[in-house]
Amino acid sequence: MTDKQGISRRGALRASLAGAAAGAAVSVAAPGTAAGAESAGRARNVEAVGYSDLEHRPAFKMAVRQKHGRWYLYTGHFWDSGWSVVDVTDPARPEVVAHLPGPENTWTLQVDLHGDLMVTALEQVFPNFGGDPGASFEEGVLIWDIADPVRPRRLGHYRTGGTGTHRNLYPGGRYVHLAAGAPGFRGNIYVILDIADPRHPREAGRWWVPGQREDEQPGPGLAHGRHRDHAAASGFCCSAEHDVSLHGPAYPVGNLVYLPYGGAGLVVLDIADPARPRPVGRLPFSPPFHSRFGVHGVLPLPGRDIAFANSEDISYGTGPAHHASLVDISDPRNPFLLSLLPEPVPPRGAAYADFSTRGGWSGPHNVNHHQHHPDVQRQGNLLHVAHFNAGLRIYDISNPRLPREAGYFMPPEPTRRYGPMPEGELTLQTEDVVVDRRGYIYVTDKNQGLWILRHIPPRR
Repeated sequence: MTDKQGISRRGALRASLAGAAAGAAVSVAAPGTAAGAESAGRARNVEAVGYSDLEHRPAFKMAVRQKHGRWYLYTGHFWDSGWSVVDVTDPARPEVVAHLPGPENTWTLQVDLHGDLMVTALEQVFPNFGGDPGASFEEGVLIWDIADPVRPRRLGHYRTGGTGTHRNLYPGGRYVHLAAGAPGFRGNIYVILDIADPRHPREAGRWWVPGQREDEQPGPGLAHGRHRDHAAASGFCCSAEHDVSLHGPAYPVGNLVYLPYGGAGLVVLDIADPARPRPVGRLPFSPPFHSRFGVHGVLPLPGRDIAFANSEDISYGTGPAHHASLVDISDPRNPFLLSLLPEPVPPRGAAYADFSTRGGWSGPHNVNHHQHHPDVQRQGNLLHVAHFNAGLRIYDISNPRLPREAGYFMPPEPTRRYGPMPEGELTLQTEDVVVDRRGYIYVTDKNQGLWILRHIPPRR
């Protein structure tokens, strides 16, 4: 694509969204297509600023930072092993400036960073996502030096000895918080990783739900790894069937950490002593919500004594209801539900009655999680949620008892299948969202590139 063609396409994209600031739902043309075509998307109170096909490597999780006056987005990939660095200094002209190949038959979905250190996950690929169960793979986490933003330098490698790690969090400092598939356990457990020496990371502590360890039976209390003397006194009780697994990321706030623990619900631990995590509180969600990913993500909102929690619905609209919730955590010993975010409503003229019947996965997935990073927009009254086949949804949570939708962006339908998911008809599957402190919103999809957006508040 020539530079003139790129400028023309960006101009057409912006022109197609001229009505968004007024609050009207408008059509969004995919790059290189005409507005109103079969692939057109929809938007309200959101402006599309830029797009990149990421050299035909759809991205999954993202992290953003500013360095030497330039802005960089780091991405893991869905169908390609490895990581990319995208220069987004000019959000209308995103440019892939580096790609780091990863190991074969290995998921490299997850990425987090703080300062000049980056942590990336390695995990066995699920068979329904194209993995070969009999093939060798790499697992654990890699620690990188990103002092040179476009030339990451590998420092260390921690291995779980099992299936690897899923979604992890690195808030800076000494510890990384892992969702780890460790040997001898059912599902992922919580591992605290010490990277005081990033070349030689070591485990500092671990915690799991009773019954996750293969030689345990589910019972009263919540175990905490090497030290379980507090378990019987904790007053907690939950079973550890196959639905109990830490999805991550575990989110630390001071000496507490909030765990999205699947069928076990939202779990709160005291990690003042990382070697002895101690149960503090818990809020179950399953039932009434489905249990496999009954709590998929948790985000304590800075300074507000509330947290966002959500499930992940992989039932293709055939299972129990999913949820996106606000939780009162003013007393971490007794968190309670405040409200449920409203379900997205299909745009006028849609061929489906609700998003559960649209095809693909439906419901909430990820939010603007990286509140620990100074270059990520601080969480205020707007909550940005990647909502699978409903695109990006923005919620006004100024009144946590009455959240309301404040805007949305549904990208055009993907036109090329890069991987086996979603099963069935190819459709929109918005995966992750990050918002930088300039206000630019980045969203990814299973089968298309990176969209860069901006929220435009409606005129009063």
